[in-house]
Amino acid sequence: MTPPLQPGRPNHSPGDARHRVLSGAVRRLSAIPLFALSLALLTGTALAHEPHTGDRSNHRTAASQVAVELVDLPLVDHQGTTRRFRSEVIGDSIVAVTVVYTSCTTVCPVISAVFQRVQAQLEEELGERVVLISISVDPARDTPRRLADYRQRFAAQPGWVWLTGERGNVMRVLDGLGAYTPDPDDHPIMVVVGDGRSDQWRRDFGLQAPDDIVARIHTLLAQREAP
Repeated sequence: MTPPLQPGRPNHSPGDARHRVLSGAVRRLSAIPLFALSLALLTGTALAHEPHTGDRSNHRTAASQVAVELVDLPLVDHQGTTRRFRSEVIGDSIVAVTVVYTSCTTVCPVISAVFQRVQAQLEEELGERVVLISISVDPARDTPRRLADYRQRFAAQPGWVWLTGERGNVMRVLDGLGAYTPDPDDHPIMVVVGDGRSDQWRRDFGLQAPDDIVARIHTLLAQREAP
């Protein structure tokens, strides 16, 4: 059983590199013009997190195969429907998951624009075998209505689910994905791609190129079809 999260602080020791939020990463990225972030992604360049101040060895931009904990707690989607995260949102689909919040004016719009391009490339695969998931790290302010309004900016289709909910549940789900943060401004910039059926998961830190995310999804789809 996942231990209770302590309000207002991470539920991990300072040395737990797998879960630590890179303090100040979003603030540092805010100094990069939005058009520059978008251009880098459109040309296939991934912009990485800076490592934690004073800890240059903790550079978490490389991809890693990981064991995630898909906590089956109820969250609320952008339509106001309560859905359990593992059994009703992920199920046995192949998913790409990221974290954002609607009042973010730096990297979150870029992350969402990346998913918009992923959505366009998936076409008919989206919603059938593949689901995109954006989870708010600011559930206190990001109501379902606010998420619904925000997702319209990115022409989100039905196969792209936006989630909020009771803060304790949201934080536990994020913790299982390796994305827990008590402060939305310090949330990790990351994408988790995996297969809810086979439990194969990969976590990438830093802004990812849409083509790379789509390639990972297609690899998982191909593995399902292989004898």
